[in-house]
Amino acid sequence: MSEHYKRPSWDDYFMEIMDTVSKRATCGRGRSGCVIAKDNRLLVSGYVGSPVGLAHCDDVGHQMKKVIHVDEGNRETEHCVRTVHAEQNAICQAAKNGISISGATLYCRMTPCRVCAMLIINCGIARVVCQRKYQAGTESEEMLREAGIKLEFFEEQIQEYE
Repeated sequence: MSEHYKRPSWDDYFMEIMDTVSKRATCGRGRSGCVIAKDNRLLVSGYVGSPVGLAHCDDVGHQMKKVIHVDEGNRETEHCVRTVHAEQNAICQAAKNGISISGATLYCRMTPCRVCAMLIINCGIARVVCQRKYQAGTESEEMLREAGIKLEFFEEQIQEYE
């Protein structure tokens, strides 16, 4: 007799789809993806990439900017600003196609940034499931919780960049 097949949970299912979507990303630093689902149905997806018609990091290189985090003792980080985040692209796809994402669950690679967190809040997303944490995610974690959005992590480890 063969072993009993165990179907993935809905969260596992959507995280696997998110991982597949991330393979379309055009910025080698992040390679992030995002899917938004409601009532166990996939609504939209998005991945890290340049705005439509503009050059991609994979083709022309990164557009790095330094950020100084004054509230964290002037800690300095570098970020690629050529691309739109996966969460932003998924939200834009919903808006472009007239798909309501209010009350939905957003699945993503790592803790959303501050701007993504604000968009998530204003879109009415009810729950965010992240594969991992992001090193500078504490501010957005607090914002999401304060807004009453459930925030869950598959892993407690911090997402590393190459």
